[in-house]
Amino acid sequence: MKAKHRALWASGDYPAVAAELIPGLGPELVRACGVRAGDRVLDVAAGSGNAAIPAAALGAVVTASDLTPELFDAGRRIAAERGVDLEWVEADAEALPFADDSFDIVMSCVGAMFAPHHQETADEMVRVVRPGGTIGMINWTPQGFIGNLFATMKPYAPPPPPGASPPPRWGDEEHVRGLFGDRVAEENMRRQTVRLEHCATAAEFREYWKRNYGPTIAAYKFNADDPQRVEALDADFLAFLEKWNNGDDTRAFWEAEYLLVTAVKR
Repeated sequence: MKAKHRALWASGDYPAVAAELIPGLGPELVRACGVRAGDRVLDVAAGSGNAAIPAAALGAVVTASDLTPELFDAGRRIAAERGVDLEWVEADAEALPFADDSFDIVMSCVGAMFAPHHQETADEMVRVVRPGGTIGMINWTPQGFIGNLFATMKPYAPPPPPGASPPPRWGDEEHVRGLFGDRVAEENMRRQTVRLEHCATAAEFREYWKRNYGPTIAAYKFNADDPQRVEALDADFLAFLEKWNNGDDTRAFWEAEYLLVTAVKR
């Protein structure tokens, strides 16, 4: 299961998605977590460092962890371009290879939400942050653009592994409260949106997702031997993007809702 999960995110070009569609989310999470110089920071499911690199740029001592180390090459290149140093560690969000109470801040920017077992992931984030330390997350909501993107692909996607929970549930406030329970205090959750405006048309945006985003690539690969299913997926995907387009004939754009979560470990 973990090998398949790693291969999914290694396919396509997730670093491009992070850099071209959501470059502001990492810095937004870093600000919300109050990262300062000298803080020990862990970025869980860091990808190519969308949040880890801005944290390191502030002088924090940052560890970027991810199950898919293939994403680290792009992260190291970006970090070098920005003149910052951080540690890159291959790690499963559900079984982090770090000691209890190791970090001042544990954060994840639309990353840990994709680990299949939500409670294990929440338990690990709580375990490795020190008492009084901050947990911060940005998670796509079920009702927002990405939640509905996954709903559109679901009839065509490979079946999830046994016991897996849908990633967008991490964008539901009650679900998050249940995962962390009374182990945290000062929970703050607010819904915000990010504008996705990399492509001029819905059709162009569909091809962008098919080319770059692992879960979309997996859905098309799963149906590759059935041209009629691929055609139906293409049609449904385009209809979804046209429905959610907030732009006009000259320029398309989409608003993607996310849940920004911060909490303090008791």
